[in-house]
Amino acid sequence: MSRIAKQPIALAANINIDVKGNDVKVKGPKGEMTLALHPTVGIEQNDNELMMKPENDAAMAMAGTMRALLANVVEGVTNGFSKKLQLVGVGYRVAMKGKDLDLNLGFSHPVVYPAREGITFETPSNTEIVVNGIDKQQVGQVAAEIRAIRPPEPYKGKGVKYADERLYRKEAKKA
Repeated sequence: MSRIAKQPIALAANINIDVKGNDVKVKGPKGEMTLALHPTVGIEQNDNELMMKPENDAAMAMAGTMRALLANVVEGVTNGFSKKLQLVGVGYRVAMKGKDLDLNLGFSHPVVYPAREGITFETPSNTEIVVNGIDKQQVGQVAAEIRAIRPPEPYKGKGVKYADERLYRKEAKKA
């Protein structure tokens, strides 16, 4: 039995929920998102909370998954999500070029990363990037793609890393 599916999702006063069949449309101050529920899982709305209603005990695991996804949608349209990245290395820097990112990461050319729909970038300093958006999956995907341009190497730690990422450093080979 899924314990997550039994937990209610708390709704703020400024959140509007519209359920049509298996589609749930959530509208909040940051924007609106739609989630397609699994056919074996229903939803029940009380005053200011949502409860997942699986058809049977076999659908309880899917109800837990749908509850987690719906909670992320509600959190996204309420507060939004963000991921912070840091550039480590001599001469590594980032600048905004319109809405896109202009990255200098030690290659012979600058790398321009285009902004996606629903994603915004901030550069508090020339070695920090903040990826913001309402879709948790998309924010994480964009942050992972930026990190993949130059992942941190294990000897000096140079590259693009998450702000909370802990790198395991290797000792250099001795002659």
